[in-house]
Amino acid sequence: MYVKTKHLQLLNKHLEFSFIVLTASYIYSLSSANIESITYQNPYSLMFYFILLVSFFCTHVSCSKYSNVSTTSSSLITSCLPDQTTALLQFKAEFAFVRPNFTSYYYLCPRYDNAYYDADAYESYPKMKFWMKDKDCCSWDGVTCNTKTGKVVGLDLSNSWLQGPLCSNSSLFKLHGLRRINLSFNNFSFSTIPSEFGQLSSLLHLGRVDFENLIQNMTNLRHHLLHQVDILSSVPESLANLSFLTHLSLGGCNLHGKFPENVFQLHKLVNIIVPCNYHLTGFLPEFQLSNALRWVALDYTNFSGKLPNSIGNLNSLTVLALRECNFVGSPPSSIWNLSQLTYLDLSLNHFSGHVLPYTLGNLAKLTYLALQSCQFSGELPSSLGNLTRLEALSLYNNSFSGQIPSILGNLTKLKALSLPINGFGGQIPTSLGKLRSLTIENISLSQLETSHLRSTIIQPSIRKWTGLKVLDISKNHFRGTIPKWLGSSLEILNVQGNNFNGSIPREIFTYGSMHNTLRVLDLSHNQFQGRVPQSLINCSKLEALNVGHNQISDAFPFCLPSEYFRNWGYMSKALDGNKSDMEYFGQLGKVSGFSISYAYSMRVMNKGSEMELWKVLKIFISIDLSNNKFDGEIPSSIGKLQSLVMLNLSSNNFTGIIPSSLGNLSELESLDLSRNKLSGRIPQQLANLTFLEYLNLSHNTLEGPVPQGTQLDTFSYSSFKGNPGLYGSQLPKKCENTDTPIPFLSKDHEEESENGFTWKVVAMGYGCGFVVGAVIGHVTLSRRSSWFWRSFVGRYFYRLW
Repeated sequence: MYVKTKHLQLLNKHLEFSFIVLTASYIYSLSSANIESITYQNPYSLMFYFILLVSFFCTHVSCSKYSNVSTTSSSLITSCLPDQTTALLQFKAEFAFVRPNFTSYYYLCPRYDNAYYDADAYESYPKMKFWMKDKDCCSWDGVTCNTKTGKVVGLDLSNSWLQGPLCSNSSLFKLHGLRRINLSFNNFSFSTIPSEFGQLSSLLHLGRVDFENLIQNMTNLRHHLLHQVDILSSVPESLANLSFLTHLSLGGCNLHGKFPENVFQLHKLVNIIVPCNYHLTGFLPEFQLSNALRWVALDYTNFSGKLPNSIGNLNSLTVLALRECNFVGSPPSSIWNLSQLTYLDLSLNHFSGHVLPYTLGNLAKLTYLALQSCQFSGELPSSLGNLTRLEALSLYNNSFSGQIPSILGNLTKLKALSLPINGFGGQIPTSLGKLRSLTIENISLSQLETSHLRSTIIQPSIRKWTGLKVLDISKNHFRGTIPKWLGSSLEILNVQGNNFNGSIPREIFTYGSMHNTLRVLDLSHNQFQGRVPQSLINCSKLEALNVGHNQISDAFPFCLPSEYFRNWGYMSKALDGNKSDMEYFGQLGKVSGFSISYAYSMRVMNKGSEMELWKVLKIFISIDLSNNKFDGEIPSSIGKLQSLVMLNLSSNNFTGIIPSSLGNLSELESLDLSRNKLSGRIPQQLANLTFLEYLNLSHNTLEGPVPQGTQLDTFSYSSFKGNPGLYGSQLPKKCENTDTPIPFLSKDHEEESENGFTWKVVAMGYGCGFVVGAVIGHVTLSRRSSWFWRSFVGRYFYRLW
């Protein structure tokens, strides 16, 4: 068969070559002939070439088709059975093909894989639209067949534009050999899941579910995967009757009511994953030694009560995720004996005060340990150094004290270290320089201080963290100057709330690749002096800049031509509401399928009060230069920063006018230009800022009217006070001339003038009317005097006489 196919291919190539030669000779003969010979050339010759062309085409098609068939038949794949083809085509006819809008779709469990739906990450097109009857259905897009039986065993129609209900009599259920189906990200019009799905082993992302009916008809179910299906139901007790069930995944399903405790006792059950069901309640039962559970994830639910001591019987448990539930008491001592654990998160529960035991060192396989807000106290046990596989450690917001143990230097695989809001003191151990894989280092809100105050204030050993993406040492007692080598590949640098002084070294924005990576720079609430380095303007990905509350003396933008704003590309591009905009600063990677994140906090002025924002979204593009000594004019090119959400230039020495280009900042929600030396009028273009929630222009030398009938009407006197030349409805001075009395106007006239009808307006109207009338009269009489006299004036006087 292979030889026959090869001969056919060679024959086909010979025919192609012959046709090319003949065609070339024919074209040559035409080009060499004159017009007359072409007009009267032999019609039989034309017919010959036409027949040759048709013959070639037919032979080529037949050879190609025969070649393909031969090749297919030579393989071991059995063609799709006719009844399978028919069922699939009937299933195709049940739907319309309409592209769904998933641009704002995101998953409600941000700590888990596939947290967001990214429309650009998946190829979305109507797969079934291209299914053709004359082709083998096993070759259709999204269809998988058994190569021996020819039956359809897999169907992947995710992102396929399907629109319409999924009915119980659907032709889909004629595919009795179907074992796996993916219908995610289609629009099934909130139909219920038919009970006929009981024969399938896996089901993903359908519409609204009649959950109880579904459970009753799936008694042989082994894998029950309905992640992110809007079930909006309680969990039926019959779920505990699924004795063959091994995997249960109901994350983000809008479940409520009490979760049946007996489900935890199913002998074959390996995984229970029900996170992000915020109204789901329940308790953990007493566990038997025979329990096979390996993965228990109850994050972001309302499970409560005490953790049973029998949880230590789950000898196979590898993942225990109980983040942000309502568990109380103390974690049982047996939990530190679960030696197979790779992931442990007890964060944000209501545990009572206790110390972290030395037996923590038994969990040698841990890669992720999160104990945030667990009310632990005392010193960290030295056995923490035994967890050499650890990649993420978060002890945020506890009452730990003492020094940071140098034994942490043994955790060489550590990627994220978060120790803020504790009582640690002393110095940063030099042994932390061994952590070459570290990407997040957050030790803010402790009581740390520097160890070397002469040339550098941060240990040079930290220089070895070449892969570091986040460095947060905010709200400590660091002082001295910033080392020139600090930076490298940082995305977030936060040193706010310390006692750093001196100038900001220009080298930190040129050292390594920081100019290509830096997104957040927070140097606020220190004692920095001098100028802002010009090299900062090269940080094209900068999204948040805060150098407020220092002693910086500089122009803006930092003694550079104003067109340099275009270098800040992320601030200049318009927001498109995609997935990345809705992420938090510091979502930097995953460990064991869970996100490693860092909650960047920012102090901002909101309605005149300073407040702390936690977990700032990337969409919050901001510049804060407040409380410094910046001077000069605000450049008009600032209007190019289209993504700005917050701009604070208050308490500086800016002069000149408010640039009208600020009206181009369509995303702006907070604008503070108070306590400067700005002059001139408030530009009318500020009325375009429809998202503006906070405005402060007070204590300048502005003058003229506050634009009326716009967004600016919503702001009170406090937004404009301290500008003697301003007037408007929000201010004591309502209009420009209320301070100049008009003695010959009565009180009635004064009231009338407030409505806009003054004697000046009337006089101007009469004057303008007289001038216009005189001009028109003069022109008419001078050019058409006889006609005018005969037609109008003469006729009038004739009547009088």
